Amino acid sequence: MPEDYIDNPIRRVGVLTSGGDAPGMNAAVRAVTRTAIFYGREVVGIFHGYKGLIEKNFKPLASGDVSNIIQLGGTILKTARSIEFRTKEGREKAFQNLQEAGIDALVVIGGDGTFTGARIFAQEFGIPIVGIPGTIDNDLFGTDFTIGYDTALNTIIEAVDKIRDTATAHERLFFIEVMGRDAGFLALNGGIASGAEAVLIPETDTDLMTLENFIKSGYRKSKNSSIVLVAEGEKAGGAFAIAKQVEKDYPQYDVRVTVLGHIQRGGSPTASDRILASRLGVAAVETLLDDQQSVMVGIENDEIALVPFNKAIKYDKVLNPKLLDSIRILSS
Repeated sequence: MPEDYIDNPIRRVGVLTSGGDAPGMNAAVRAVTRTAIFYGREVVGIFHGYKGLIEKNFKPLASGDVSNIIQLGGTILKTARSIEFRTKEGREKAFQNLQEAGIDALVVIGGDGTFTGARIFAQEFGIPIVGIPGTIDNDLFGTDFTIGYDTALNTIIEAVDKIRDTATAHERLFFIEVMGRDAGFLALNGGIASGAEAVLIPETDTDLMTLENFIKSGYRKSKNSSIVLVAEGEKAGGAFAIAKQVEKDYPQYDVRVTVLGHIQRGGSPTASDRILASRLGVAAVETLLDDQQSVMVGIENDEIALVPFNKAIKYDKVLNPKLLDSIRILSS
């Protein structure tokens, strides 16, 4: 055993993935497993998230168990939502199962819902928990990027590029709905990278007059096709609602809607997501062995940052308003 952290009492670490899956989660599981083993600890994989804690769906992980998974999308540990874990009785059962299995600490990989559950669990039972941000929405406070965001963004760009080919061929106005129920990072940056003419996101009030002015001034006068990216949480009701209004106001235009949906969650993670997940996985285990708990390991200015769960959950991550200006300038 390396001498680092030799006196720390944690001997067995559990790792789980929870909430929506994100490309790069497997890379994080791999990093957590191999880092813990490097420091002489045992690792237990917990299947189906918090549901697996309650059902005691555990499996010891060796280094070979996480071979050849860094390139895989999804999560080998599976994920599920657990209503029972939201109850005190469910969490008590989960804690008893951890004690029986000799699991001293947890690394949880997921988003704000995952960290909310982890924070409550840690407060009630005192178990050390460190979180790794895994969500394609990139909406967690305290980290510049979350695992899965870069891959999802590249998936959007590839899809929009293909849609633009047919939009141009048929001189159509396409509204493309992307994920982002409460955050417009994917839509905004996807719009810039794909050359979209407009972007509608939940952080700003959708102004149909602005969209109308765009259609009047830009569409058909200087362009033979147009792409508008719409975040699914956009306040006017999403891409179908916006398209329906435009069709009503401009029946002469050939309007189409494409919802990218869960295609954004899948696929092999990009190099950026693999590197990010690997760095955060190493940092998560080292953070536990440094006697830190109830924190998320994030990345800020290319350096590891520790963010208390309550801050990661409570505070909103703010979009850069200059990016919105960029869309307006570049689509003119």
